[in-house]
Amino acid sequence: MELGLRGRRVLVTGGSKGLGFAISAELVGEGAIVAICSRDEDEALAAGRELGVAHAQAADVTDPEQVRDFVARAAEALGGIDGLVNNAGRAHPGTFETLSDEDWIADLDVKLFSLIRCSREVLPHLRAAGGGRIVNIGAVYGRYPDPIFFGTSVNRAAGNSFTKTLALELAGDGILVNGVNIGYVVTPQWDNIHSRRAPDLPRDEFVAQLAEREVPLGRFGTPAEVSGIIAFLLSDRASYITGASIDVAGGMGKYV
Repeated sequence: MELGLRGRRVLVTGGSKGLGFAISAELVGEGAIVAICSRDEDEALAAGRELGVAHAQAADVTDPEQVRDFVARAAEALGGIDGLVNNAGRAHPGTFETLSDEDWIADLDVKLFSLIRCSREVLPHLRAAGGGRIVNIGAVYGRYPDPIFFGTSVNRAAGNSFTKTLALELAGDGILVNGVNIGYVVTPQWDNIHSRRAPDLPRDEFVAQLAEREVPLGRFGTPAEVSGIIAFLLSDRASYITGASIDVAGGMGKYV
């Protein structure tokens, strides 16, 4: 399938590893011109070289000034911006009673306010390009709450609402905004979840038990099984899709 992504200028946050790396690799493979950021400069630059992206730099999406700098420098390097993938995130697992105010603030900052900041900064560039795409990476827990992932369940629901509301506001500008809700996908975030929830259990056993209990397909997904839908949503073939939240979760999520 020809997606029509050749020459498209796309920013990917959290692009140095895990899902962000896979998304960036998919886009580069489709001929897109990509810029990535990561909190760790060495990781960002190393990933940029490996991927062959047009621009890579350190940027923390919880810092408004760093977001502005990344978007400005990326737009200059790419010659404009046609799309944004809001992928950056980190895990704050815990129940209501175990999460502190600091945990809540940190989780909201990276899972909601980063979407707001990055989308705000790219908006003038998308309008200058005559339209564009924003894809927000979320989680199935935003629609399928689990008290064990209390913060994620609440904050990802807010992210889904942000996606829908922004899509409604920007539709007239030809800017399409969609979300992808992932389930259990192999990413570095699971190291943190494993260490906090079951440090005495071998990681592979912890992952296998979760998948058996929660995922109809009985396994974790891979980043490569997610990246294709993001490429599709950024492409010409998705020109009549906006305001959608699409699950890529192996059947996880008990709702219609």
